[in-house]
Amino acid sequence: MNKHFRDAWYYARRAGEHLSRGLREELDPVERRVRAATGRERKESTRAEKWRAQLKAREHEVERRARRALRQARDRV
Repeated sequence: MNKHFRDAWYYARRAGEHLSRGLREELDPVERRVRAATGRERKESTRAEKWRAQLKAREHEVERRARRALRQARDRV
């Protein structure tokens, strides 16, 4: 396969990925409304929601560690 075909496959794959992301993004509100109307709401969170939750948990953990370190430093002084 020469480089032109490889380039064509690369751009076709990229276009497909962008198309699927765009469709998912556009149809997400419709899916939520249909699920709410039928009572079949999604219970599991999406990858982005899981990522945000993990990020928030890490943020709280860092805050706790910083406060503890500050408290220990004050006790030493």
